[in-house]
Amino acid sequence: MKKKNKHDNLDLECEHKNVREEGGDLICQDCGLILDSKRPYKDSSDARFFSDSQIDYERRIRKNDSRAMQDPKIKQKYDKIKTLNKWFQDYQSSFTEQKKTIELLKSYGIGLNIDNVKYKEIKDRYLKYNKYHRHTYQNMVIIFLAIVWMAIKDTTHIRLEQFINAAQQLGHKINKKMLNNAMQKVRRTEDTFNKQTKTIYDLEKEIKEKIKILFQKDLNQIPYEAVQTHFKDKGEYQKLKLEMQKRVNTILNQISYNDIQNLNYKAFTAGLIYYIGQTLENTKIFTQYLVEKSSKFSSTTIRKKYNVLKEIFGNPEDLILTGYRLE
Repeated sequence: MKKKNKHDNLDLECEHKNVREEGGDLICQDCGLILDSKRPYKDSSDARFFSDSQIDYERRIRKNDSRAMQDPKIKQKYDKIKTLNKWFQDYQSSFTEQKKTIELLKSYGIGLNIDNVKYKEIKDRYLKYNKYHRHTYQNMVIIFLAIVWMAIKDTTHIRLEQFINAAQQLGHKINKKMLNNAMQKVRRTEDTFNKQTKTIYDLEKEIKEKIKILFQKDLNQIPYEAVQTHFKDKGEYQKLKLEMQKRVNTILNQISYNDIQNLNYKAFTAGLIYYIGQTLENTKIFTQYLVEKSSKFSSTTIRKKYNVLKEIFGNPEDLILTGYRLE
């Protein structure tokens, strides 16, 4: 039979009467056994000193926060960041916080216009990407902002710098390079979704449809009051705009894909409005100044795109296409 050592006998016979609290643990001073651990630390003198210091520290933090929150600008930023912090729990399945971010971007007064159709396109695109690629909170925010910009960049007058600046004011760490990289990631991912590659015909049709939509949008931005001296009434002005849209269709049907594949569509459309305006009998209606105000592009840019069209079709006054001359 094995002999019990002296230490085992002491443990069995110790009644743990000499107990002291050390660092939040109850320890028997005779045998060294820990009777109770993780007790509240505030009972000991050392713990009391630590607890008081922690309370003072937290009190100072609350006091400083309270003073800062009295500043309306700081409070506004704090509320926005606090709202966006919910993204980490929200981004995997819902779209609640992303919708709030769109509303916040609209509130910055940069002319961000997202209708129900665009909103649904952004939501579907984001959730589809998120289904296959779940990254960290910050990465998904950048992906979301990239998807928003991809949805509006062809139909908005907002510059990329304005969009990035508004996102930065919301508390997002983003720049032009990060946004471009995110857009490339989204496009690569979507290419894997679409197994069928688009033909040149499909790409050409897609570009020309965008130009038609932009042409109509920018043309409608020119108010009747700005050109009323050239017309009897609004009805005559509306009739002229419809005729110009017919001319756009005719011109686009004769432009090849090679001529438009690498162009800035928005700037090209601004030049197209001015070019078609010069095919009218009265060439003084749609001046460069009016086109500049409606498209938000400079006269220099409009003139450059106008010259591109002149190289393709020649001088606008010499252009003869079916149904082109107004009666």
